Amino acid sequence: MTIAGSDPSGGAGVQADIKTISACGCYATSAIAALVNENTQGVYGVLPIPDEFVADQIHSILDDVGTDAIKIGMLHSAELIRIVKNTLDKYPEIKDIVLDPVMVATSGDPLLEEEAVAILRDLLIPRSRIITPNIPEAEILLRQRICSQDELPEAAMELSKLGTSVLLKAGHLSEDILIDIFYNAETNETIYLESKRIDTVNTHGTGCTLSSAIASFLAKGNSLNNSVLLAKDYITKAIESGTQYKIGKGHGPVNHFHNINK
Repeated sequence: MTIAGSDPSGGAGVQADIKTISACGCYATSAIAALVNENTQGVYGVLPIPDEFVADQIHSILDDVGTDAIKIGMLHSAELIRIVKNTLDKYPEIKDIVLDPVMVATSGDPLLEEEAVAILRDLLIPRSRIITPNIPEAEILLRQRICSQDELPEAAMELSKLGTSVLLKAGHLSEDILIDIFYNAETNETIYLESKRIDTVNTHGTGCTLSSAIASFLAKGNSLNNSVLLAKDYITKAIESGTQYKIGKGHGPVNHFHNINK
């Protein structure tokens, strides 16, 4: 199940989540938290869904279809974050929650209200099994700058003190070799996920896609370590195979179905 905002261009948000979950062999359900007016060039507006209606969507799915894992994406306000957390607390059996702490779009546009950050940090992150911040998001959560690859392992461990495992993504660094840092708080392991930078503008929705892939592999019964490794492989190939896309005038999408459409 994905709880997130929509993306009418199809490359991010709920639309990307559903594509990813399907491509990874799971059945996708969703609760839409906001209607986002965006395309590959930017975000132009956010129309929030009433908070209680978001909660009603979650109840409708979990009381009927159920779920093995949940991915949470954009939650635009402090009150919505609080309501989503309280709603999920009614289903304590659901442990595999992957939180992508969406605060800034690929285009650089802000997606999360400033006053919501503390609620996200204090309430929803500890309810999650793993979070997947990029460097700007990690800087907001830690209230400190991250300037180099060498700082990522310590930053990931600091973030884990919020009560969760952490996959800290290195994509905002300038190096040709990127090393994401996965700190498994359950086993006290630090795993280095190295990949070459791919020369492409088609990176719209990569964070949504990666977090949905982790949730999908958890739902299929994989360990947390294996789910992160499988998801990293999936997103890398999705980016590689989508480099030639000509969709939109800005940051195009990745190829979510690279493992199916050959």
